[in-house]
Amino acid sequence: MTGHQELIPAEMGSIKIADEVVAIISGLAATEIEGVAGMSGGLAGGIAEMLGKRNLSKGVKVEVGEKQAAVDLFIIVRFGVRIPDVAWKIQESVKRAVESMTGLEVVKVNVHVQGVNFHAAKADEDEDEQRAVK
Repeated sequence: MTGHQELIPAEMGSIKIADEVVAIISGLAATEIEGVAGMSGGLAGGIAEMLGKRNLSKGVKVEVGEKQAAVDLFIIVRFGVRIPDVAWKIQESVKRAVESMTGLEVVKVNVHVQGVNFHAAKADEDEDEQRAVK
């Protein structure tokens, strides 16, 4: 493993980072990206359930080994964003955050877009209209 484990002699013990910790780091890094409306709990009856930005490990699936991690993120994007750009920024952000905080090598960040949130776009339009009226 790179990072933290190389700094600690073997006789001192080992470091095991729980999957949940990697999931929380990943979820936080993903929801900080502009254009992400929230995480998705999956498709229930054909409709993506939006979990919002507070359930940081929900909508995240991780596989953590001794030296590497793979992350799957299930997200809902805001209407009007360019999805490939948002996904690429998520991949970069998650990889950087997980690697810097855990020392694990992130081999994959898969972004699954589960839905589009139209309410965020409507709220932005309403806000713009209110500013124009004043």
